[in-house]
Amino acid sequence: MHDLRQIQKPINDHIRIFEGKFRVLMKSKVPLLDTITRYIIKRKGKQMRPMFVLLSAGVCGEINESTYRAASLIELLHTATLVHDDVVDDSNIRRGYFSINALWKNKIAVLVGDYLLSSSLLLALDNDEFQLLKIVSNATREMSEGELLQFEKARKLDIEESVYFEIIRKKTASLISSCCGAGAASVSAGEGNINKMKQFGELVGIAFQIKDDLFDYQDSKLIGKPNGIDIKEQKMTLPLIYMLNHASNAEKRRIINIIKNHNNNPAKVASVIKQVNQSGGMEYAREKMEEYQNKAFALLNGFPESPMLNSLKGLVNYTTARDK
Repeated sequence: MHDLRQIQKPINDHIRIFEGKFRVLMKSKVPLLDTITRYIIKRKGKQMRPMFVLLSAGVCGEINESTYRAASLIELLHTATLVHDDVVDDSNIRRGYFSINALWKNKIAVLVGDYLLSSSLLLALDNDEFQLLKIVSNATREMSEGELLQFEKARKLDIEESVYFEIIRKKTASLISSCCGAGAASVSAGEGNINKMKQFGELVGIAFQIKDDLFDYQDSKLIGKPNGIDIKEQKMTLPLIYMLNHASNAEKRRIINIIKNHNNNPAKVASVIKQVNQSGGMEYAREKMEEYQNKAFALLNGFPESPMLNSLKGLVNYTTARDK
């Protein structure tokens, strides 16, 4: 099941309700802020995070008002981090649209991110959703730590695989972990199932990030976006780490030199991509991705069969089979 429309079927009505509630949450009496939040809603992505929340809740119990709040909390937090990330990265484009900082400048983008963060905190506090607040706040802290860990380690470019996994666990997987944990918590699933769903989300998040890494070394014509972007941005990805770990010292120095000093030279970037492909780094990363995906599926074994469970499994398959 790799079609998002099919995956969404059991939660179609719930997604509509969530979107309506989220629009109301984003409204503001400040005209500038209202214009910006309307723009944010208009350019939303595939809604994968709300889907993880709703499906996790549906697997563990009955979706309710608390579930919609959990999905809104995470979407507010996620949107805030994206707005701030675009400022940090000096990025002008997000999902094919102009970023907030490109249209309204950095100062306003930072304030909008702060507004979204405080909105998520107040949504939880106004409804006594302390457990959800704890789950989501932990994710925010982990994501910040992951980003900072990446900044700290990126200068070296020669990082251990264990450090890579620690970075992506915090930076990417913690958010999907909080989606699944918050979904379970919203239906009072009990500590055991909440922890199981958090763990499930973390494993899915790691597989999701490895899939992202693989795009950088694939044929750009097949995936519809240029490859080599991570190399240009000096990001350490799993296929590259594997290749460096299996290269001679001289070879390693040569590649690190290209990534550090010649990352805008298309021919040299292409040579690194070719070498990663020849090293077995792609196969290794794919195996690791499947390993994490299978561990995630194993955690779902205790739950009764249902359309929600099938769709949750389908969503995991989608994250690792997508082509962009």
